[in-house]
Amino acid sequence: MNSQGEFVAALLDPERACPAQLTAWNGSDPAARFAVYRNNVLSSLVDALTDSFPVVQQLVGEEFFRAMAAVFVRQSPPRTRVLGEYGAELADFILGFGPASSLPYLADVARLEWLRVRAYQAADVPSLDPDKLHAALAAPERLGELHLQLQPAVGLLDSSFAVVSLWAAHQGVLEISKVDPYQAQSALVLRNGLRVEVIGIARSDRLFIDGLLRGLPLVQAVQQAQERDSAFDLGHCLAHLLRAGAITHCTYANQGHCHDS
Repeated sequence: MNSQGEFVAALLDPERACPAQLTAWNGSDPAARFAVYRNNVLSSLVDALTDSFPVVQQLVGEEFFRAMAAVFVRQSPPRTRVLGEYGAELADFILGFGPASSLPYLADVARLEWLRVRAYQAADVPSLDPDKLHAALAAPERLGELHLQLQPAVGLLDSSFAVVSLWAAHQGVLEISKVDPYQAQSALVLRNGLRVEVIGIARSDRLFIDGLLRGLPLVQAVQQAQERDSAFDLGHCLAHLLRAGAITHCTYANQGHCHDS
């Protein structure tokens, strides 16, 4: 291991000794100074996770969260200098973290919170003029070729647990005592202006939006949703996406934008 690798390994492992090649300019003990630096780095990374996953922390308590986050930091250090991008793997870590096993919904709450982080940081793209979509929908002979593109901020979560209600309860919208965490819910996460929204949606809506995100034509995305629920309401779902500014483009396969064709 080179000197840089040795430094990083020692920085994240409190059992490792201070790297032998370290010296202090003022003659003080390098090991003591390195210990302070190690603690500061660990604390900063745990603080970053606390900012990104406040509901997870509220569910388990600050002491438990910080202890769990410290284990995560040592196992999964940041890959970039941007702390706002740190924590994508926390949900998977929680699944395998034994002390958290009594809260089986905790990992999905972390997934939901990470979607919110991702949505907040996503690029801005102008929303589609609703009149352009209405004009495209008025040409039924071309619907089989119609594709809709969504904002980069849009995210979906299909959970076996009541993640939307748990999140809402910790925003003061619902009473936590009235939430049954073992009720399955689907979540739509999007950014409307500067506000990131978490919305509970039907699973048929989730399947439709998932189809759009995967690049399916509109008709195929509708079919995917109707396989789940024959009563899927396309108009209602599209109206909600338009109100939120979630749709950015409508295009025909290999023929450019709807209004250019």
